[in-house]
Amino acid sequence: MTAHDDARRDLAEMLHPLVRSLIAAERPVLAAHGITMWGYAVLGALDDGPVHTQAALCEAIGADRTRIIGTLDKLQADGLISRLPDPGDRRVRILSITDDGRRIRRSARAAIQANEDRLLALLPPAERRAFLNAVQILSELRPERINGIAPDSPET
Repeated sequence: MTAHDDARRDLAEMLHPLVRSLIAAERPVLAAHGITMWGYAVLGALDDGPVHTQAALCEAIGADRTRIIGTLDKLQADGLISRLPDPGDRRVRILSITDDGRRIRRSARAAIQANEDRLLALLPPAERRAFLNAVQILSELRPERINGIAPDSPET
């Protein structure tokens, strides 16, 4: 046995199957709520933070500006978001979540997290807390930091 045999698998190799399975588990929940994964991301960004312009929203959720328009159109047609002209620049649209959008997003989130809680219950409580804490910290890192472009520092 070599030292390499004892080495841990890399993070992407371990996490990819888990993330793929979690996404697959979310899809029927989101479909039952009448939204897509991108719709859920939009509702989450608008529910969790301040009102965004379309450009800022795309940057926040990592969406392509040209491809998110259809998602925004559907969410608006379903009464889940509003897009109003910015009084300071009528070419810009200010997005906000509606009460119905907030209700749908929170209901979907509760169902998704119920399944996650079932999965997390496989871990002892201390490991569960440590895992969630580690995922939270790592998920907040900027891509530059993950890719090793930014210097290592305690800041994200």
